[in-house]
Amino acid sequence: MSAEVDTYLAALPPDQRAALQSLRRRLRTLLPGHLEVMSYAMPGFRKPGPRGKMVIGYAAFAKHLGLYPHSGTVIPRIDCTPFKTSKSGVLFTPDRPLPDALLEQIIRTRQAELASAHGTR
Repeated sequence: MSAEVDTYLAALPPDQRAALQSLRRRLRTLLPGHLEVMSYAMPGFRKPGPRGKMVIGYAAFAKHLGLYPHSGTVIPRIDCTPFKTSKSGVLFTPDRPLPDALLEQIIRTRQAELASAHGTR
């Protein structure tokens, strides 16, 4: 576990903290052996190794939470309905977390992109 991530989460309002702690546990299960880090001022998981690329990050904002696969090509390829999306991420709220199937699809798509050597960052 990352002390920096713990500090980030501890500073959040209780509802956001609980939602992101749950997401953190889910990501840790889906990404065994990956490194938990802070990158671009958000918690996330990086592939192992000295040059391991970021797989996924997450963050809290004033009115929503976000999940970011550190690539502008992953989210546009996935149907994230009914969640709001941007090119780089999918937005959700503490009372409406991302379903497991969507979370898994985002991670699988990002990992496939990294495996094909087209991943960024």
